[in-house]
Amino acid sequence: MATIKDMTDTHNWSGQKLVTADHMLFEAPREKHFMTGSEVLKEAVKRCTVDASVSYPITPQSEAAHLIGELWAEGYVGMYFRGENEFGVMAEVAGCAMAGARTITTTSGPGTLRAMENFPQWSGTRIPCQLILMARGINSPLTIQPDNLEVTFMLETGCMIWYAENVQELFDMSIAAFIVAEKPDVHVPIVTVVDGFFVSHTRESVMLPADDIALFPYEPYKSPLPPIDSETPPGRFLRDPFVMKSNYISYATHASWQWEVRSAVERSRRYAKHFLKGLVHVTGTPDAEIAFVTCGTASHQAKEAERELMKLGVKSKVIKLRTIRPFPKEELLKELEGVKHIFVPEFNVVGWLEKEVKTALHNNHTAEIVGGPRVAGGMSLPAEAILKEVFEHINVEGK
Repeated sequence: MATIKDMTDTHNWSGQKLVTADHMLFEAPREKHFMTGSEVLKEAVKRCTVDASVSYPITPQSEAAHLIGELWAEGYVGMYFRGENEFGVMAEVAGCAMAGARTITTTSGPGTLRAMENFPQWSGTRIPCQLILMARGINSPLTIQPDNLEVTFMLETGCMIWYAENVQELFDMSIAAFIVAEKPDVHVPIVTVVDGFFVSHTRESVMLPADDIALFPYEPYKSPLPPIDSETPPGRFLRDPFVMKSNYISYATHASWQWEVRSAVERSRRYAKHFLKGLVHVTGTPDAEIAFVTCGTASHQAKEAERELMKLGVKSKVIKLRTIRPFPKEELLKELEGVKHIFVPEFNVVGWLEKEVKTALHNNHTAEIVGGPRVAGGMSLPAEAILKEVFEHINVEGK
């Protein structure tokens, strides 16, 4: 872990100057680069004083995983190794994080499901690790194309979930994610999601600060649970096991802890608002009666549809959700004031975001909610498909 490596008060073990997240994200000068999402993730990790990373190859996150390995070879990551499978990776991530290491890993699609048991265990042990989830199809027949159905499996694991639209957001979010997850009153895992290939393999312009600065190291002794070390070996966690008392105490302990984990996710709101500059970002006409509620790259396509509608004289706006857990209910309700028609375009077949929106708006809003358009299995979501959905529900003159 960082605290036992060759560090000073001002520089980390690789010689980078230590700075705050506010300086890194808001104050440090930036220069334009042209990179894929995987390359950008490497640049983010390079600036995060990361103690450990565990990897296992599965498309489309394999490149990101091996690029983080290059950082280890270059001296920017303290420890790096490959797990025996996706389940093993997530268990090993837990071990690193419980020992007090700032830890990151990546996965995609079937790898997420193979590792699924670990994620609620992560949140239950209150480790502030970060998972970069590059979403892809999980179902048969086999596909490696973008499809974010796997996100629905992650929603109730007790992890925070943020969603990046593009490479710039991936860079900024993956840096901010460590800081928010490590706050003592939060201290739960965070999942930073991007749509595989659409972001991981797409080359875009991105503004990056210099690579001679990095975040201050993680301070594990400020955590709500003590890290496992020579003073606190694993056995001490069970020195007074509640399971030895009674079923009632066991159940009560378990229930209260699950509520606490979810409360911790809720407590992350104020930090996420600061570092993400709001839990939702809105483009379009403020007083529009048509709204698209989106996340990820569906946001980009919805913005294209919004511009086409404007050419027809139809006002609309795009409400992009930047966090899914915590879900930005209050912000969404505020932005939906006066809206009569809500469309939720998604890259999956089940409509998990539509369900989230309907739950948030239940008894709070009278607008029509249309769950669509939806595409799956790697299909693209052109603006024309979104416009077609609008025209089927709303009579738009001049279409």
